[in-house]
Amino acid sequence: MPDRPLHVAIAGATGAVGEEILQCLDERDFPVAKLTLLASARSAGKTIPFRGEDIVVEELTHDSFESVDVALFSAGGGISKEFGPSAAKAGATVVDNSSAFRMDDDVPLIVPEINPEAAKNATRGIIANPNCTTIITLMALAPLHRQFGLKSIIASSYQAVSGSGAKGIAELEAQVDAIVKGEPVVQEIYPNQIAFNCIPQVDVAGENGYTKEEMKMQNEGRKILDLPSLLASVTCVRVPIYRSHSISISADFETPPTVDAARAAIDAFPGVGVMDDREAGKFPTPLDATNGDDCFVGRIRKDLVFPGGLSLWVVGDQVRKGAALNAVQIAELL
Repeated sequence: MPDRPLHVAIAGATGAVGEEILQCLDERDFPVAKLTLLASARSAGKTIPFRGEDIVVEELTHDSFESVDVALFSAGGGISKEFGPSAAKAGATVVDNSSAFRMDDDVPLIVPEINPEAAKNATRGIIANPNCTTIITLMALAPLHRQFGLKSIIASSYQAVSGSGAKGIAELEAQVDAIVKGEPVVQEIYPNQIAFNCIPQVDVAGENGYTKEEMKMQNEGRKILDLPSLLASVTCVRVPIYRSHSISISADFETPPTVDAARAAIDAFPGVGVMDDREAGKFPTPLDATNGDDCFVGRIRKDLVFPGGLSLWVVGDQVRKGAALNAVQIAELL
């Protein structure tokens, strides 16, 4: 990556994560010399403001990446698989938000606070952004793993409807409005009513009964932490809030940590902080993390099942740290 202002392309620029990437680039003063915004043919021709200039959105094609230094993809796995290699072949470093390349052996899977050194191994010119729930969970667990040696986790995630995109938000809003008006509730995105309800399945279940979303925690966690023995049993739940995911974790360690030592380890780690005031009942909620860069951890206590374990609660904005911000941080590494 050249040491100069860069030509940056965003594939999926008109989506929620694409818009958040633009905001992160601006807020963090990323050195953008030229910006190319790419989307589907139906979005081509729209304009999006960036640093005082209206940038015209172009149709994404295999020829869109000439002279591009870094290409940030947020358009879905199928788009990434089709166009990501073309961007890399043109000389761009691809940072991909989808699941398309995450488990490929020759594609680094990066959380910059945790394994930045792995970014040097992008031999294909592609770096993968992990799953949003995995990122938020590991922001709490990585500092504990470094000191105490993580062995296994049991976790439940409480995932906002924005994880399903704009349609998820629209469905929650429409259902709440229908209930208030006494009208029939319409379900299109989710298999059950999401308003005033919880849906204990996110993504498609595999043969073992666990969904793809649930297995990502173990599979991606092993790769990011370089911990092939990691075991994770996870239940992912969709909840009727707009933004930010929460995860309840019971974790077992090689060396049993004290609660005070765990708090200190988390507080010293970049990008995550402790919010854990038992007397005041002050613990992190999704609203505390929404539109922010940091994850927050609370309810830290000795686990009653794992002899060397801790139980804790972590929240993070899955659109920012779980997607857009993490991608921009990866680009900053380069």
